[in-house]
Amino acid sequence: MDNNQLHAFIAVAEAGSFSLAAENLRLTQPAVSKRIALLESRLGASLFDRIGKQNRLTAAGELALVRARRIISEGNALAHDIENLAGSISGKLVISTSHHIGLHRLPSILKDYVRRYPEVELDMRFTDSEIAYHDVQHGEATLAIATLPNQDKHKQVTSLPLWLDDLVLVCAPNHPLCQGTYITLDQLEQHHAILPGSETFTRRIINDYFNSNHLTLKIAFETNYLETIRVMVASGLGWSVLPRILTGADIQMVNFESLKLTRTLGAMINTHITLPNSAQAMIELLKQKSDYHNLTPRDNTNSSSRT
Repeated sequence: MDNNQLHAFIAVAEAGSFSLAAENLRLTQPAVSKRIALLESRLGASLFDRIGKQNRLTAAGELALVRARRIISEGNALAHDIENLAGSISGKLVISTSHHIGLHRLPSILKDYVRRYPEVELDMRFTDSEIAYHDVQHGEATLAIATLPNQDKHKQVTSLPLWLDDLVLVCAPNHPLCQGTYITLDQLEQHHAILPGSETFTRRIINDYFNSNHLTLKIAFETNYLETIRVMVASGLGWSVLPRILTGADIQMVNFESLKLTRTLGAMINTHITLPNSAQAMIELLKQKSDYHNLTPRDNTNSSSRT
């Protein structure tokens, strides 16, 4: 099986869209379509039912997806085992990371890593934290650096906390919520919110807080891109809960003392897959740049950590 075809197939299956898969793979849509067509020809079966703009897996596609993930995972494990035998820090290292971490946490770390280990080929995949978790779980990425879930859902996924991210209530300076000295929950209910998507780890933290306070939110719109939310908030379209690092002159913290939320950013690995030397070197560098001391992996039995 051609790995490029399998990667394209997996990407389309997960995105549900040829165009989104092409964007994630940094390819053109025709290139992705060609790889899928070649794979379907090789297998002698259609993998997708194309209904309008939707692409749904056929029965053959469902079976192929399971096997494709297994083939990619085993191939990566073989390459890592051989690389480790040689004791070198080289080869390809696939990292899935969130857009926010890629913008605000990783640039200096990646610069240092490339300088130290020039023989490593970094394959950075910028995506949602939830997809990064999924990539590690299924062996499609060796390492994920993203927002950690409250509790690892699968025993083979181990989390390593790296940074604690304060979440604060924000709005534009001219927004009504920024005009008073103290904001109440009742006032928040009167204004539209712009929040991360409902399935994201960050949104679940926000929902837990507001649900516990019996607050009904008026959602203007949702998006998984925190930088997009920041721009919309700065335009005065609503309030939000964002990492403190995103505040500035055009987007300010609201005086809301009862809101004390944090999320944990960190690394995730699959303990069922051999970790290559290149990934171990990256983890050691991440630890050096971490906010935490005496780091210990967090397994799926620990549900007390906030993310």
